Formats: sequence, structure tokens, C-alpha cells
Amino acid sequence: MKSRLKVLRAERGWTQEQLSQAVGVSRYAVNALETERHDPSLDLAFRIASAFGLTIEEIFPNPHAK
Repeated sequence: MKSRLKVLRAERGWTQEQLSQAVGVSRYAVNALETERHDPSLDLAFRIASAFGLTIEEIFPNPHAK
């Protein structure tokens, strides 16, 4: 799943470790999401969106949306 996660994290100056602690997963999980080796569960997507103060769609855009 394509995401803006790495860009958003970098814009805020957060490390993967800081984001992982904010959303309750390992740094390795954040890395897997950023490198598109893993898709987030709906629960995790909501926690990530909340941490950034954005909607899920703003972080994980639907490539099929028109």
C-alpha cells in the first residue's frame, strides 16, 4: 500500500523510533510500513492518522480513487 508515512514523519523531524512509540508498534514495523513490505491494520492506520492529526486517506491514499 502506497503511503506518505515516511515523508510526513520526516517533515515533522520524527525518527522511526519516535513514531513507533507514539503508535505502539516496533521501529521495525514502522520501517516495514514505510518500505511497503507491510500494510497497516485498520486499527494501526487510525492510530497513525491520529498521531499526525490527519485522516487515514491523507496518509494512505487510495490509488483507485478518482
